[in-house]
Parts: sequence; structure tokens; C-alpha cells
Amino acid sequence: MRPTRVAFLLAGLFLLPGLGLCEHNALLPRPQKIQYGPGHLLMRELGIRLASPSPAEEDRFAASELARCLWDRTGVQVAIVSGGNGPAIVLERTGNLDPLPVPGEQPGPNSREAYDLKVTPAGVEIRGRSSAAVFYGVQTLVQLVEGLGAQASLPEVEIHDWPLLVYRGPMVDMSHGALLTEAEVERQLDFLAHWKVNQYYFYNEASIELEGYPLLNPDGRFTQAAVRRIVAYGRARHIDVSPCLELYGHLHDLFRVEKYSDLAAFPHGGEFNPENPRVMNLLTDWAEQISKLFPSPFVHIGFDETWQIEKAAREQGAGATPAKLFVDQLGRVARLFQQRGKHVMAWADIMVKYPEIVAQLPPGIIAVPWYYEAQPDPEYKRWLGPLTAHSVPHIVATGVHSWNEIAPDFDTTFENIDTFMAAGRKSHALGLMNTVWTDSAQNLLRMSWPGIAYGAVVPWQSEPVNHQQFISDYARLMYPAAAAPEVAAGLEKLARSEATLQKVLGQDTMLALWGNPFVPAMLKSAGEHREDLHQARLLAEDAQTHFEQALALAGEGTTLASLLFGSRLLDYAAYKFLNALEIADRWKELGPHPSDEQLWSQMGSDITYQSHGRLTDQMDAITELKEIYRRNWLAEFTPYRLPSALGRWDAEYEFWRRIQARLQTFTRTFKEGDAVPPLESVASAP
Repeated sequence: MRPTRVAFLLAGLFLLPGLGLCEHNALLPRPQKIQYGPGHLLMRELGIRLASPSPAEEDRFAASELARCLWDRTGVQVAIVSGGNGPAIVLERTGNLDPLPVPGEQPGPNSREAYDLKVTPAGVEIRGRSSAAVFYGVQTLVQLVEGLGAQASLPEVEIHDWPLLVYRGPMVDMSHGALLTEAEVERQLDFLAHWKVNQYYFYNEASIELEGYPLLNPDGRFTQAAVRRIVAYGRARHIDVSPCLELYGHLHDLFRVEKYSDLAAFPHGGEFNPENPRVMNLLTDWAEQISKLFPSPFVHIGFDETWQIEKAAREQGAGATPAKLFVDQLGRVARLFQQRGKHVMAWADIMVKYPEIVAQLPPGIIAVPWYYEAQPDPEYKRWLGPLTAHSVPHIVATGVHSWNEIAPDFDTTFENIDTFMAAGRKSHALGLMNTVWTDSAQNLLRMSWPGIAYGAVVPWQSEPVNHQQFISDYARLMYPAAAAPEVAAGLEKLARSEATLQKVLGQDTMLALWGNPFVPAMLKSAGEHREDLHQARLLAEDAQTHFEQALALAGEGTTLASLLFGSRLLDYAAYKFLNALEIADRWKELGPHPSDEQLWSQMGSDITYQSHGRLTDQMDAITELKEIYRRNWLAEFTPYRLPSALGRWDAEYEFWRRIQARLQTFTRTFKEGDAVPPLESVASAP
């Protein structure tokens, strides 16, 4: 990360008299109160000093992180000093450590996380009640730095800052798709620390080793030792790593094992049968192990999308209703964790589906209403109304739209976060959980980092976030100054390409990518959106050009390779459906009885030709992209599920190879006077 100077309007902040516009770095999240002065303080003149004569490990970590980040950003070595009277960056914790969020916290200017930061010609002071507050001040100070090397400086400024909401963090899916490496989880935690996140929800269906369950997903899980290391890594960065479990539905990974199949409501299904006494024995064991593994005071027990509960209630006969089955089991599982000192969260979709049970929810439970669109209910009354009517504490859950998309849909993501946050402020939500799902089992999570950062910034700052400005500011804070404009432009083009392709394929572009483009319904849609396919390609190619340039300027970065890949895959997808449409146009132009010459000029020379035909284009592109995809996968994930994921790419190659072979056979065996069959009969034949 290297600095850049950027002009921005300090709307809603305290300004110096006579100044309406100040040229200083954009800060994310924007502080609640900030006032700049006229001077600057050179970095090369400073040391880092801890105010306490007996600093704790957390205090020393904040100092070392500050020194490291300043070196990375400016090339200036700022030493940690133990004394002296020279100008220094003084870190002062005025209260207890209190490194992590706890139940019952309140936000505000006097909260645990509030900090004061002051830069004057005499030096720098960062003061906070807790180690977390000081750490957040450090993150802001790093963003303030202007210039490089000997000219690196800090602007004269005074900041008083605190978060709008107490609980802020992403939920990262470890179960639907690939399995993140331990190193990648730590990389995510490093990234999140820059945006002052204080929670990280570790989503697990069957991806954590549990003693006594060797058959449960043995190739796709974290060891308990790895989880403990991740928890400790997060704690050092003031991030509480909390378990986000599924303890009613979404447990097919358990029930597909024959030993446990009878615990499901239906054999090898996805939901527990709460009437089976062995279910509570298993859940009691899991609650004990998870509670010991995660020291967090919070646990999320799931309980969403119980699709089979209505059928289960019917089969149980008189007296059984879906609502009763749900609330009874919710109470039993919640008590398992409450007895172990945990504060229990649960998804709220079934609660509001059966609003009569809201009054019967277990005491103390925290509901997590989730919805990932801003429309048709921008105030989220359906999701919040039943909860607020009974004063149920809640944390709102938004989503980074990348789980079924080729590239993240940032427009929808940002709008969802903005609107649910606004509704959550009115409903007095405790926090915001930004979910990152991997449903397609194909997505690369590094492409989603801007959406994850946005979900951290919004619940901290009071002012609304400008979407376009956010992308620009994010790029300036994440990448070297020379590369940042290229990254920002690339992200904007990438998002527009994805949004344009959705007009043709629908929202789930990654799923639609693998479909047959020659089926009549798809050809019809492509024909109606021919220009959209053209524009999606142009935008994707523009994004690719910007990311290539950013790589040339910045060198290999953590996220640039995956963003470049995303732009290339969008280009491939748009070309696939545009190509099929144009092949269909050529087929129609043949007429009912073409000559041999027509057949060659319309089909053989341009479409089926072995070295440079349209079908060869698709085979060449998908094989090249497959190798790039494999490299990007292994940069983030373990090999678990990689062969299965790559099978789709192999099938895509084979699809085009078969089409080429069929069309070549057709052209070889066609005789003048023969009738041309429908293209679908050739393109879809077994």
C-alpha cells in the first residue's frame, strides 16, 4: 500500500475557517469528527512510543503493526523507542485491554472502540480506552500519510472517532464451495483489520474437525489446531472469530454418511429429525466441542431454510406443525450453548415466515434477519417488522453478490448494504453481518474484497458512502499510487460488464455460463440482447486492459490476478452466447438447400475450421482459462473440490469439441439438394 493525494469534499465534518475543500487522503471509514490544520509533520523525524511503562502484548502489537505499515506505505523506517523527548507517535491506552467485542456493548463517542488522534508540529497522539481503540487509531494514521520516502508526512489534524454500530464483520462461507487455506483466512483477517472490523463469522456445516467423527468430511475440513491458530490470529487484530453453524438444516454432509443418515427427517436428506433422541445426544457433544474450540462469547446456530420441515410435520401427525417443530428445537439447541456461557444467534427467515413463534423465541436469542436485495422491500419491513414488534435484538445480514456470479455484482451489493443498514438504524439493530457465500462452488473470493470492505465501512461511519468514490478511494488505499487509478477503472468496468451480462443470462451468470447456448430459449434471449453481449465484451476487455496495466505498475498483487481472471471469464461468457447467436444466423442464411460452395463459405471456412474457426476459439479460450483458474484457486483454497470444479471446464471444452465434430460430419456428408435440418438437432444431438 502506498499513499496518494486526493481531493475530497469534507461534507458534514468540522472544517477549518475559510476552507471548503482540503487536499488530503480519503479515509475509510470516514471518521465521525475530523479537523485539519495548516501544517505537516515529517515522518523521518518520528519514533513510536508507548505511553504505558508496562505495555501489554496488545499495545506492543499495535506499535509493531504501525511500524510495519508505515514502512510498507512510505519506505520510511519509524523505530519503536522506549523513551526520549523527541517528536514521536505516542500510543496511549487509558483503560483495560478489552480487545474484543462483548455482549451488551453500546456505541458512541465514549465507547470501548472510540479513539482520539491528534497530529501537531510537536508529534502525534493516539489515545483510546481499550487496545482495540488504539489499534483503530493506528489504522487511521496509516491512511493519513502523504508522500514517500524522505518527503512522507502527516497532515496536522485532530480526529475523534467511534463506530456507528457495535458489531461489524463478515460471515465467510467455508462449506458450500472450496475450502480456504489457513494462510488465506489469515490474509483475510489482515485485510479486514484495515477497515476496523471486529467480528469474523466462520461458517461451518461440516468443515471443522470434531473429535469422534472421522467420517465427517475428512478431506474438506480445518483441524482443531488450525482453528485455534486462526482464532488467535484474529484476536491479535481485535477481531473475534465466532462460529457460524448449521444445527437444523443444511447438514447433508452429515446425513450422506450412512452411520448418521437416520438422524435426518428423511434418509440422506438435509435436516435433523428433532424427534429422534440421538439428535440431541449428537448436538450436545457438538455444542461442548465448539464451545471449547471458540472462546468467543457469541455463537450462531443457523436454523435457516428448513425446506423439509413442513413435510416432516405432516408425517408426524396430529399436534405437529412446522412452527412448533422449529421453535421447540431452536429452544433446545439455544439452551445447549447458553448453558456454556454463549450468546446465541440464529437466522430469522423462518422466524418471520411463522411470525406467531416470535413471541416464543428463547430468551436472549439474537435474531439475524437476512435478505440480499434492496427491492421490492427497501425498508425490509417483512424481515424486521415481526422482530421489532416483540423487541427481539437483531443483527442485520447483507450479502456480497458473488456466490453465483462470474464477477461480483458491486452495484447490487452496495445497494443492499446501504438500504439494509438504513433500515437497521431505524430498527436499532446491534450490528451488521456481511455474508460471503460460495454457492456456485466456482467463485474466487479475492474478487469480492471490495464488497467485503464496503460492508465494514458502512456500519462504522455515519455519513452515506458514495459508491463511485468508494471504489476510487478503496483502490488508492489498497494499491500503489501509480496502479490505483487503473485498478479503480478496472473494477468499474468489471462491475458494469457483469451487470450487462446479467441482462442476457439473469443474475446467476456463473451457473448460466455452462448452459447450451444453442437451445431456442437461449438463442431468443441472446437475439434480444445482441448489443448487451457486445457491450459486455467491450467492458470486460477494458477491465482486462486496466488490470494488466495495474499488474505491470504494481507487480503481482494479492487480488489483481483474480480480478484479471474475472474480466477474461466475463469476456469468454459473452462471446460464447454471442458466438452461438452468430452461428445460428449463418445457419439460417444457408437456406433450405445450399450448395457445396455456400456450405463451405458459411460454415467450414469460418465456423468449423480446425485452427482458427469460431468453435476452436471457444476450445482455446476455455483451456487457457482453466489453467489460470486452477492457479488462482490454489492461491486461495486447498485442493479439496478442485477436480470437481475443473470438471465443468473439461465438460465445456468437450461441448465445443462435440459441436465441431457434428458440424464437420454434417458438412462432409451433406449432398446438394439435401434439406438443412434445424441447428438445434445438430448442436444438441447426443
